[in-house]
Amino acid sequence: MLKQPAELDLMFQALADPTRRALVDRMTQGPASVSDLARPFAMTLAAILQHLRVLEESGLIHTEKEGRVRICRIEPEALRTVEDWIIERRTTWERRLDRLGALLEEDD
Repeated sequence: MLKQPAELDLMFQALADPTRRALVDRMTQGPASVSDLARPFAMTLAAILQHLRVLEESGLIHTEKEGRVRICRIEPEALRTVEDWIIERRTTWERRLDRLGALLEEDD
């Protein structure tokens, strides 16, 4: 069982927004500057920075200043935490459905 449910809540809340999911998708290709991340979106740089702040506070990304440019990187371990939580639930339900299927086959 997950030891830090509040952290997982923050991650899911961050991923609930389609813009933030698109930003995460882009960063899975490699680190990117804030301006590179903002380019495809029809929104202000300030709005992108707010989305990045939510992602960083959730632990899904890390940002750091390199010279005059802020670079954003995905935090693979945080994504693994979300993945593990989903896999655990899927496995539980697959087992339950397998048992139900076996019971239904016995009745036939």
